[in-house]
Amino acid sequence: MTADPVIVGQAPTPTELPATVRASLSPSRAADFKTCPLLYRFRSIDRLPERPTVEQVRGTLVHAVLERLFDLPPAGRTPAAAADLVAPQWERLVTEQPELAGLFEAGGSVDVAEFLRSAAALLEGYFAVEDPRRLEPAERESLISAVVDDELLIRGYLDRLDVAPDGALRVVDYKTGGAPREAFEARALFQLKFYALVLWRTRGVVPRVLRLLYLRDAEVCDYTPDAEELVRFERTVVALWRAIEQATAARDFRPRPSRLCDWCSHQAHCPSYGGTPPPFPEQVPAPRDARSRPTQPGADE
Repeated sequence: MTADPVIVGQAPTPTELPATVRASLSPSRAADFKTCPLLYRFRSIDRLPERPTVEQVRGTLVHAVLERLFDLPPAGRTPAAAADLVAPQWERLVTEQPELAGLFEAGGSVDVAEFLRSAAALLEGYFAVEDPRRLEPAERESLISAVVDDELLIRGYLDRLDVAPDGALRVVDYKTGGAPREAFEARALFQLKFYALVLWRTRGVVPRVLRLLYLRDAEVCDYTPDAEELVRFERTVVALWRAIEQATAARDFRPRPSRLCDWCSHQAHCPSYGGTPPPFPEQVPAPRDARSRPTQPGADE
């Protein structure tokens, strides 16, 4: 299966924010609060450290390779060329973030060579669902943002944006985990609707397709939003932010146990697991504008 041809476009020039804007929200943090208010607190207010998993770092590496793949001329975007990018991109990531090398300490269950082979295997899944020789993305790993409700700046990073000759937009997100289960698919679509809302508000175009590429299982999930749905989604985002503000003012972020708790790094601080949250900070940190490293952009895998 291959994707439709697209043409190169230009990212919009950032504009100054209105003076009324007083907060910002990313899809990751919004999804955190929606999933579990206490998780939002741990990550955005307490900013508890999280040791990245091998799966998260592998996602970061695969995203980096796919971004660099499109620097090559179309004819050179082959599976072999992608495989050749794996080791250099890993070296770059380790140079920028030396702590990543600690994931593969002696005696660990995974060594670096096996890790790199597993990343290359995920790239094979990418080529099973797309032919990058027929694509010329308009944007890759680009920050997009919009103001909603006059006071809230919403922003996020697109893995890829394709623009068709007729101006239609396709938002593409790479997933290095397995085929979606219900909880993860809902979170992934929430993220893509977030991007669709930003694009609609800033460019006046509702994306024709929101596409999830699941590389491990070589599966594609396409979703087509409409303007009415994005209006409802905008209300949801604004309501989430107001709930976050209320919880912050009351210092009341409660856990919401679910299947996702199995992957949470903060069980030791969670009352649902017998833990105690740290004291609430006297000054709440300003929201982070960008995705944290080193899990960018595979943090949701």
